[in-house]
Amino acid sequence: MLSQETRTIIKSTVPVLEEHGTAITTVFYKNMFEAHPELLNIFNHANQKQGRQQAALANTVYAAAVHIDNLEAILPAIVQISNKHVSLGIKPEHYPIVGEYLLKGIKEVLGDAATDEIIHAWAETYGVIADAFIGVEKDMYENMETQENGWSFFKDFTIARKEKESENITSFYLKPVDGKNVPSYQPGQYISVRMSIPGEQYLFNRQYSLSQAAQEDEFRISVKRDADNDPNGRVSVYLHDEMNVGDRFEVSAPAGEFVLDTEKTTPVAFVSGGVGITPMMSMFETVATLTPERPTAFLHATRNESMHAFDKDIQKSVAAMDNASYKTLYSDQPQGYITHAVLEEYVDITGDVYVCGPVPFMEAMIQQLQALGMKEEQIHFEFFGPAVALQTV
Repeated sequence: MLSQETRTIIKSTVPVLEEHGTAITTVFYKNMFEAHPELLNIFNHANQKQGRQQAALANTVYAAAVHIDNLEAILPAIVQISNKHVSLGIKPEHYPIVGEYLLKGIKEVLGDAATDEIIHAWAETYGVIADAFIGVEKDMYENMETQENGWSFFKDFTIARKEKESENITSFYLKPVDGKNVPSYQPGQYISVRMSIPGEQYLFNRQYSLSQAAQEDEFRISVKRDADNDPNGRVSVYLHDEMNVGDRFEVSAPAGEFVLDTEKTTPVAFVSGGVGITPMMSMFETVATLTPERPTAFLHATRNESMHAFDKDIQKSVAAMDNASYKTLYSDQPQGYITHAVLEEYVDITGDVYVCGPVPFMEAMIQQLQALGMKEEQIHFEFFGPAVALQTV
């Protein structure tokens, strides 16, 4: 437990963190990677270049300071981040390195304002938070290892099939090299793929949603090909252009908190934008298979018909379900957006809604769903990449 003195000091740093948090985490990552370049084999380089990782960490540190009297309030965030960590192979020995360079970052940015008392208080606080992460992640790793066909960290997989779903999305069907089956997973979860790319010094990690209901012998990921000049596109371009059936890379066990509640039979709606359709496919296929009588709506927004993945698959499932509706809107056509009126027509506000897509899309959808009278606990959403603060008010 943190002392009252420590908590008082931490609370006094809240305004400073609000102003300088991202500057601190930017310095932290720069210095840590210079001293420990091997960690670049774990972190997503594109998120670093875009500043998303720095902002996400700054938000976490700020939240810890704000809730220092009740750190249980940040437990949901710890669990969400821990899911990302276990899919990337973060280990207990990484935490002291992070702690060392986070404290150095605070000192470097704040200078003399970062007194010995402040640094000591943050060192103590970081220790408590790190222990919470390590404990949660230890349980997650153990659960991954002990489930049937499970493993922790990474395992070699091969591409069994490669199928084009739309102009910019291709599905990869993945099977373990050792010939074993894969573990079951919750609809909505993701895996990390880890690979080396010729000409690149460090390994690349990317997280992709599992895009079909659980199968016993394979995973499916459906990857959007990013632009050649997009820093986030290095892996997607390599997968699309260079990797083919028989090629191998490493895969983590499934993880993630954005999952369908399969026990419910109340109305459910899936609202997706662009490649945000991928976790929805796993959820929707699960409903179609396990509870086809469940009232279900599927709304999807994309640019045009050529960009529209899985359309025939969804139509086929909807036709076989008892009470399902499906609508797609193309943004390059008139009235091509999911509006308040569309949501009002298709979404039963007594049920649950799952939302995934670009951040502005999710903000707009959540605002409109709340305007329809839906409560926070009825609306579930997922970020691709580090979480950011949604502007939904």
